Amino acid sequence: MNIKLIVVAKTDEKYLQEGIDVYVKRLRHYVNFELVVIPALKDQKNASAEEVKEREAVAILKQLEKVDAVVLLDEHGTEHTSVGFSKYLQKHMNSGLRTLAFVVGGAFGFSAKVYARANDKLSVSQMTFSHQMIRLFFVEQLYRAFTILNHEPYHNE
Repeated sequence: MNIKLIVVAKTDEKYLQEGIDVYVKRLRHYVNFELVVIPALKDQKNASAEEVKEREAVAILKQLEKVDAVVLLDEHGTEHTSVGFSKYLQKHMNSGLRTLAFVVGGAFGFSAKVYARANDKLSVSQMTFSHQMIRLFFVEQLYRAFTILNHEPYHNE
């Protein structure tokens, strides 16, 4: 199975990007992982939140194949423990799925078109974090899930 993380705009903070890079490198030991960064929209300052979401939707949907399972990282999604998330991944891997695509939206979230394309929604936390911080948290949790599935000592319970 391939895992793709699609994000809108580059990570601005160096410390976040360094952390993301560490976990992306570790993840590639377990799975074919791709981080897809959609360039920030131009002339975004004069656009409404809805216009921004619609323009981002076009770019997000271009990154998806028809057969991809799409999971939005969304505050209204299902929450999992780390062990529960590892079981969630295992279930998808066992299904014969080719690509599992996780999507982090921009600052305004997702348009209705992206929600309509999604197969599922996951929440990383009930707290609100910047969309850039969620990238680091999520790649760490992906790595943690694979260490749990492989019975490696990274996760303590």
